[in-house]
Amino acid sequence: MEFKLNSQGLSLLTLSAVLPPVRADDCQSADTVRPCSPDPILILFFFALYLVAFGQGGFRPCVQAFGADQFDGQDPEERKAMSSFFNWWNCGVNAGVVVIFPVLNYIQDNLNWGFGFGIPCIFMAGALLIFLLGTKKYRYSIRREEELPILRIGQVFVAAFRNWRISPATSFKEDASFTVSRRNPEQFEFLNKALLEINGSEESRRASTPREVEEAKALLRLVPTWITCLIFAIVSSQVGTFFTKQARTMNRSMSEHLEFPAASIQLSIPLAVTVLVPIYDRVFVPVARRLTGEHSGITMLQRIGTGLFLSAVAMVVAALIEKKRLKTAEEYGLVDMPNATIPMSGWWLIPQLVLIGAADVFTIIGLQEFFYDQVPGELKSVGLSLFLSVVGAGNFLSGFLVSVIDKTTGKDGWFANNLNRAHLDYFYWLLAFLSVVQLVAFLYFAKSYIYNRGSAV
Repeated sequence: MEFKLNSQGLSLLTLSAVLPPVRADDCQSADTVRPCSPDPILILFFFALYLVAFGQGGFRPCVQAFGADQFDGQDPEERKAMSSFFNWWNCGVNAGVVVIFPVLNYIQDNLNWGFGFGIPCIFMAGALLIFLLGTKKYRYSIRREEELPILRIGQVFVAAFRNWRISPATSFKEDASFTVSRRNPEQFEFLNKALLEINGSEESRRASTPREVEEAKALLRLVPTWITCLIFAIVSSQVGTFFTKQARTMNRSMSEHLEFPAASIQLSIPLAVTVLVPIYDRVFVPVARRLTGEHSGITMLQRIGTGLFLSAVAMVVAALIEKKRLKTAEEYGLVDMPNATIPMSGWWLIPQLVLIGAADVFTIIGLQEFFYDQVPGELKSVGLSLFLSVVGAGNFLSGFLVSVIDKTTGKDGWFANNLNRAHLDYFYWLLAFLSVVQLVAFLYFAKSYIYNRGSAV
C-alpha cells in the first residue's frame, strides 16, 4: 500500500513538473488587480507532495519492521543476523543518498524537474516490482483477528482510568493465550487496574487482558528513552540549517576554477555512515562480542548512549570551529561584509559532520533496533514509528528553540542575519550542555532498564 502511494505521489510530481502552467480566466486581464484562482498544476504539485509524505509515513516504519520480521528472534544465529540487518539497512539507505543526491541535483538544475522527479518515480516502481516478486518467499508474522494494537492500548488506559478507585481485590481477567513475560509487575502498577472485572456491571466486557496491559506497559517503558534522545535529534537538525549557512561564508574552493556547493557538506554524514557501518559490523562487533558475550557486541542502550556522547563531542567541536571562523572574519576585517568569503577552508566543518555521522551509526541504528526489539510482536511497526517521531519532534523543537533564543537575544544576537556578527558558537555550546544533560538522564534511566529477554544493561 505504502509502496503504491509513494509511486503514485512521485508520478503526480513528475506530471506537475512536465505539464505547462494553466492560467485561470480571472487571471488573464492585467488591467485590474484582484485575487486569482490557484493554478491547477500548483494544486496538483502540493497534493503530490502530501501523497508522498503520507506514503512515507506508512512506508518507513512498516518496511523496516517487515524486513526485520524475516529473522527469528528466538534463534541465536538469526538474532545476530537481525542486528546486522539494521546496520546494513542504514548503510544501503545512506549509500543511495550519496550516489543519487548529486545526480538528481545536477539533473534538476541543468536539465529539468520532470527528469528530476521522473527518475525516482521509475526507481520506486522498479522497487515495488522487485518487492512483489518475493511475495511467496517472505516470512509473515501471525496476526490475531482483533482490533488495531493502538486501539487496544488506548482501551487499556481508558479501563485503568475508569477503575482507578476500585479495590484491587476485585477479580482479574485471565488470558490463557498470554505469553508475553511480565518483567516487573510493580512497574506502571496503575495499569493493572485495567484487568479488573466489575461483577454484574455492563462494563465488564471492557476489561483488558494481561497481554493488552503488557503491550501498554511495553510502550510506556520506551518513553524515557524517547524523551532523552530529543536533544540528539535537535543536534542532527543543525546540519541542514546552520552548518550549511556557515559553509556558505567559507572558502569552498577545490581547485582554481572549482568549488563545492555549500549544501553538499550535508553529504558528509551519509558518506560517513556508509563508510563506518561496515567497520562497525565487521570489525567492532566481532571484537566486542568476544569481550562481552553479547550477540551484537554491546547492548542496544550502550550503543545509543555511545552515540549520544559523540553527539555532545560534535557540538563542542562545532562551537570551537565557529569561534575560529568568527575570529578569522575579525582578523581580515570582514565582520560587516556578510557576503564576503572568509579565508578559512570549508573543510574545517568536516570533523563535526563526521562525528555526527558516527553518532548516527550508534544512536540512530541503535534506536531503530531498540524500538523494534522491545515491544510485543504485533507492535513492531508502532515501535519504529516512535523512533521516527523522535526525529520529527526534534526538528520541531529545534525550530522552537531557535525562535525563543532569537526573540530573547534580539536581531543582532545569536542568529543575526549577518553570520559574522552572530554567535552560533554560543548556540552550539548550549546544545553541547543540553547534550551532556541528556546523556546523564539517559544513563540514569538505562541503568535500571530490563530488556524483555531478561538481561540488564
